[in-house]
Amino acid sequence: MAIYLDYNASSPIDERVLDTMIDIYKNYPGNPDSRTHDFGKNTRTILEEGRKKVGNLLNVQSNEVFFTSGATESNNIAVLGLKEYALRVKKNHIITTSVEHKAILETMKHLENDGFIIDYVNPNQDGEIDVNQIKNLITDKTLLVSIMHVNNETGVIFPVEEIGELLDSTDVLFHIDATQSAGKLVPELKKIKYDMLTLSSHKLAGPQGIGALILRRKNYELPPIKAIMFGGEQEGGIRPGTVPTALVAGFGKACELAEQEYEGNFKQLKECQNAILKLLGDSTIKYSIHGNIEHLIPNTLNIAFEGINSEALMILTKEFCGISNGSACNSKNYKGSYVLESMGLNQSEIASSVRISWGPHTNLKVLKEEFARLLDVAKNLQ
Repeated sequence: MAIYLDYNASSPIDERVLDTMIDIYKNYPGNPDSRTHDFGKNTRTILEEGRKKVGNLLNVQSNEVFFTSGATESNNIAVLGLKEYALRVKKNHIITTSVEHKAILETMKHLENDGFIIDYVNPNQDGEIDVNQIKNLITDKTLLVSIMHVNNETGVIFPVEEIGELLDSTDVLFHIDATQSAGKLVPELKKIKYDMLTLSSHKLAGPQGIGALILRRKNYELPPIKAIMFGGEQEGGIRPGTVPTALVAGFGKACELAEQEYEGNFKQLKECQNAILKLLGDSTIKYSIHGNIEHLIPNTLNIAFEGINSEALMILTKEFCGISNGSACNSKNYKGSYVLESMGLNQSEIASSVRISWGPHTNLKVLKEEFARLLDVAKNLQ
């Protein structure tokens, strides 16, 4: 029986989420911005209920939640939407890391072409970021610090809580990419101090095609973000275009379930992680884990199988085990992971590395069986 182990690319939709969406598609045809009839009014009610559920998961107000097509768009708005403000206050310096998602890194490259100065902080060999590196880079020209909460390739948790405390007393804006942590590190995200946060529905068992940008109010004012697309005045003018009510309802349901079930989910994720580590430890195969196991989110492992080409391993196991060797955004170019390269790994180590990620509904028995089969294949290759 095949098992899907690429949740960091996209998680399977929860059936309860799907049922919610089907009901909306079948029974609520209105545009939520149509104000002249009940069809529009009813869909607006559903949309705002979904917004409230997203806010509840993160402990933010409903009017701080702005819907987008996903985390990539949210990241672009969070960064590019500051250009006008940056020019006005004459701040052109941004701090990020070299291991962010391409949605951040490519956006930063675009800003560099416009004269912005970007500092990219490298992780250590365990994939961790030192808060002091960020502190030492801050100047009176620093506009923004943009850091992911959990790295999508290694599962390493970054010290965003400490960074939030560091920046809270300054005028430097703080943006968190919480794509991989939202719905998993629930209590942690509720207490972190930040100005902007992005998340994507399909990483927490919701539908693809919907995400959110969280803009926290300070002294009743939102961060100085401007829209980067033009059209209608939907989403407070931050993101034009008809908001897809069914997707929002599904997103909201996924957030509601995550908040209600995160303790049990976390336990299940940890059991899967421990099972994989035990199978690895009991085997005779030579391997290493990228990242300090004490600082990893419990649904991700990045494993290097010594002397084995990851492409060969994935091809030979793809019929029964769905794994990857990095971000889905890079899967077509077959280049080595820039994340692992930034951690100081050599090309041989990078070429032998695979990412395995799972979810709260992953069948533990099937996981053990199919991962054991993967290890048998790896032994024959080693």
